[in-house]
Amino acid sequence: MSDFKLSAQLAAHSADVRHVCFPSPELVFSAARDCTVRAWKRTAAAPPNFEPSVVTQGSEFYNSLAYLPPSPDYPDGLVVSAGTDTIIDVRRANSTPSDNAERLLIGHARNVCALAALPGGKHIVSSSWDKTARIWSVDKWETEAVLTGNEEAVWDVLPLDEQTIVTASADKNIRIYDRRKVVAGQLEPRSTIYTPDVVRALCEVPKGHASGADFASASNDGIIRLWKLSGQQVGELRGHESFIYSLATLPSGELVSSGEDRTVRVWEGTECIQTITHPAISVWTVSVCPGSGDIATGASDGVVRIFSRSPERLASPDTLAHFDESVRSSSIPQQQVGGINKEKLPGPDFLKNKSGTKEGQVQMIKEENGSVTAHQWSMGQQQWINVGTVVDSVGSSGRKTEYNGQSYDYVFDVAIEEGQPSLKLPYNLSENPYTRAQKFIDDNELSQNFLDQVAQFIVSNTQGATIGQSSGDSGGADPYGTESRYRPGDDTSDSKSRVIPHREYLDITAAKYEPIFKKILSVNSSLVASGRKDYSLNPPAQEVLLTVRQRLEANQPIGDENSIALVVRLCTQWDYPDRLAPLDLLRCIATSPAAARFNSADLSIVQMVVDAALEGMPAGSQPNENCAMMAARTLTNLFKSTEGRKLLAQPSEAFKAVSFIDRVLGIGGQAPIGPFNRNLLIALTTTIVNFAALASREPGSVRTSVQVRLFTALTRILQKQTDGEVLFRALVAAGTLITVIGKTAPEAKSLVACIGSTKDRVSEPRVKEVAEECLTLLR
Repeated sequence: MSDFKLSAQLAAHSADVRHVCFPSPELVFSAARDCTVRAWKRTAAAPPNFEPSVVTQGSEFYNSLAYLPPSPDYPDGLVVSAGTDTIIDVRRANSTPSDNAERLLIGHARNVCALAALPGGKHIVSSSWDKTARIWSVDKWETEAVLTGNEEAVWDVLPLDEQTIVTASADKNIRIYDRRKVVAGQLEPRSTIYTPDVVRALCEVPKGHASGADFASASNDGIIRLWKLSGQQVGELRGHESFIYSLATLPSGELVSSGEDRTVRVWEGTECIQTITHPAISVWTVSVCPGSGDIATGASDGVVRIFSRSPERLASPDTLAHFDESVRSSSIPQQQVGGINKEKLPGPDFLKNKSGTKEGQVQMIKEENGSVTAHQWSMGQQQWINVGTVVDSVGSSGRKTEYNGQSYDYVFDVAIEEGQPSLKLPYNLSENPYTRAQKFIDDNELSQNFLDQVAQFIVSNTQGATIGQSSGDSGGADPYGTESRYRPGDDTSDSKSRVIPHREYLDITAAKYEPIFKKILSVNSSLVASGRKDYSLNPPAQEVLLTVRQRLEANQPIGDENSIALVVRLCTQWDYPDRLAPLDLLRCIATSPAAARFNSADLSIVQMVVDAALEGMPAGSQPNENCAMMAARTLTNLFKSTEGRKLLAQPSEAFKAVSFIDRVLGIGGQAPIGPFNRNLLIALTTTIVNFAALASREPGSVRTSVQVRLFTALTRILQKQTDGEVLFRALVAAGTLITVIGKTAPEAKSLVACIGSTKDRVSEPRVKEVAEECLTLLR
């Protein structure tokens, strides 16, 4: 049977995708740590294209999903989701965050980590870190039974039929329940299977499987075990090199798995027949479409990917090539591959002269430049595939700490119980915090219930860094947008690791609201005093402004069109010298999807903010450089929402934004605006970084003509500027665009001289390193 190949990349989540559900070829659901559940509807078949919409927006992580198929009461079906807030949310599949849920199911006391629908669609079953699973009646929307007997978190739950339910627990046991045996709302296991390690995932094994198994389990030891319902183990699937997080069954009878080793693996019988490496640390979830046999994955890079065996459903050649390059360009922490003796590794000729012996076999190669690359053998393609470069890890200060004979970026003292000695928690920045938290739990024989707390402790105490550079504790959000906080599953590495291509959208949102609103009200008082009531704020408008402030201070999106219209009116109708504070407010609300959707008199938010910054000055004066800075920050922040990215991907809007960049830089003959205003230039280069990230993440979304103009702007910045942060961002944007447009493009080649000049004249190491990375791309 042919190999799976990439069909589509669905990028809208801003954090780890923890669960995907693939009920039909036209529909995918995803739940993520960005506190959203999204629906992806197919809008084109060849190559496939999916449009996202937010179904559920919460305040905590979503970790689990289930789908109830259409019924007379719910013709579009129901999406069931849950996570760390413990509440199970049930809503129509075509819902939006503003719609009320059909039901909110309350009963679990800890994170809900798995959901499933029983055959027939009359019941759903959930499992939780509270050591229980629950069966819920769809007719009554209440708990029908609590599944007891687990001594630790219940990681997964599998309904084999309407009566038989299997659970997987952190206490290393698998339990089998018969729903007909409920007594007083409690259901005890009819049998228990004891296993060697924490059980993470379960799936049904199809009838006729060579092993004769009824179901499969996956464990922290990287082994998939095949079981009869009697408890007899009838097979093992070995190949994963770390935790296995998810299992699913293909219509063909094969199994598919995903895990911490960055791979999805396809299993025929007991043999791995294909390994699909992802450009991420973890592949948290894999789901199978029963209708098409395609698979969907969710990973730590926030991307949902679909893979297909059908030639008609493959991605475009550019998207396929981009995916392959992303895998080749990814960094592999040395801890994942163990000790390496570079001197004993073979060189590149090994790959030409030697074949692999099994699917997924990994071979380390010492390249001519001294780096170590990892290559994985594909039985289907009969060739070695480059899956990344092995990198060392360096801490935020660059200084290592010794613990038990090894060097770490951090060694924390963690107090688990009051009055007891603290435990040592070593950590390297290139590690997944959840993997290190699990090892900490295993080493100290702690309850599995501590996992999320320990992982969050790591995240909050390492704080993250600027792209490609570590930055210690920032003491809060950086008003210049120079921080990019580490989130669970992010692939963070040291300043010597690759930072290109950069694929995260940056924002500049930190603000002091008190002086912004104080200034707006002061200007308003002056307008009232001078009798200009047409431009001043009446009491209802001031109430709207107060609501905007309250929502911003509560870190809530601004979704009310009247609120956005009011702020836009201040930016465009007030006298030019009075616009700075309203523009500052507009850039704060630009991250909201409603801001990107706002339109007035056929003018988009892009055109309005550019006009506010560049038009209406007193005769003979230049645009205010701080107003231009706020406009650039607004453009930057629009990239934080899916709607904003869609807006800026439109050619007309992209050209407006690029024309604004040109005007600020003085490209086209006019004098530049604030030619050495650091805040303005950081905002401007951040906008270009976000355009580059969009072009990298969504091939074809940014027209080549727009990319060419961005190259011109970057050339001007690299030639004229000396500030390290400005140059660093410009180089990151340039390098990312080079990976998109190709090193042979004239625009890319034209950068060689100014990148080389930048590298030579700047002393800052991270700027030199990213400049060298850009030059390497162009060689």
